[in-house]
Amino acid sequence: MRAAHPPGEQQQTPGAYRFASMNIKLVFVIVLCNMLSYRGSKVLISLFAIELGAAQISIGTLIAMYAVFPLLLALYAGKLTDRLGVRMPMLCGSAGVATGLLLPFLFPAIPALYASAAMIGASHVFYNVAVQNLVGILSSGVEGRTRNFSNYGLIMASASLIGPLVAGFSIDHFGHATSYLYIAGVPLVGVLILAFSPGLSRLHAEKSVEEKPVADARNLLANAPLRRTLITGGIVLTGTDLFQFYMPIYGHSIGLSASAIGVVIGCFAAAAFVVRLVMPAMVRRWGEDAVFIWSLFLGAATYLMFPLFESAVLLAAVAFVLGLGVGCGQPLSMMLIYGRAPPGRSGEALGLRLTINNFMHIAVPLVFGTIGSAFGVGPVFIANSLLLAGGGVLIRSPVKA
Repeated sequence: MRAAHPPGEQQQTPGAYRFASMNIKLVFVIVLCNMLSYRGSKVLISLFAIELGAAQISIGTLIAMYAVFPLLLALYAGKLTDRLGVRMPMLCGSAGVATGLLLPFLFPAIPALYASAAMIGASHVFYNVAVQNLVGILSSGVEGRTRNFSNYGLIMASASLIGPLVAGFSIDHFGHATSYLYIAGVPLVGVLILAFSPGLSRLHAEKSVEEKPVADARNLLANAPLRRTLITGGIVLTGTDLFQFYMPIYGHSIGLSASAIGVVIGCFAAAAFVVRLVMPAMVRRWGEDAVFIWSLFLGAATYLMFPLFESAVLLAAVAFVLGLGVGCGQPLSMMLIYGRAPPGRSGEALGLRLTINNFMHIAVPLVFGTIGSAFGVGPVFIANSLLLAGGGVLIRSPVKA
């Protein structure tokens, strides 16, 4: 008889324990390489499109292409990961990202940029679901999962800072097309690691005892704690995205220079990095749910403060506090979703998370853009504050039997 484990808690396979200490650092190297190239490509595609004479609406469409295929494929990618394991989706996804990055170098024209964005987005989703699942599989218990997902968040934050810098300096020194060639080599580091790590093929999430086939995600959504975490995770992403979109607009409207706006946004990123360093200690003391809830309420309170200030120094301080709040939301939502997923369906649950997130990537700018056009930027911050507070209320509500 197998030892029972708590409902929703993923139990590691014996292979996971053997590979955990050796492979988690290699996994983080793969994460760094893939996210660095992914974030860098978003800077490259915008600037290369401008260089090629694209209109603003075309640039917006190019960026949207990154999210279209993940929206359609994320749930399937999760199911595929649960069925095949993590190695092949990560290997093929990383290779697909590298191939997509090569297209603008080989064919430096607008159509190649569209094809590149679509291929990068479609490939990245298979890698992304699998690697998040792998981080959970290689984690031992709640404490190990907290530590690994926190470190995963730190690597993601670091790559999100380094990738655009690398792309910008490369463009200045080597040009747009050649920069695509260089950045295409970065994910190949992950491809090589995966190609020579056959042991990863044996790593799967723990299977359900019943092994019943599941046609769709409806019974995942019927799990109230999981459903609430999925929804609230999307709300946290909205809080992060809207800051990136609207802080430059608000800063410009009150007369801040571009460098001052950059410093304000940089303070947000720095705070997100800092809070992920101490997140494991906070989770040990107060628990995952409590930290997640208070991060939402802190973010909600902070958003109300933005329209009150026009000083760059004060706005940077407010942005830092906001980063402390919503900065731990994404890794916390990932670890909660992994822990609350039914045995054998953690990849599918993480894929469903990405489906919701990519829907937010497309829908949120349209909805809040309408609010901003009609009422100005200030009400956008207030509306997002209410959204984050609503997420905190939702996830702390007691589950009815």
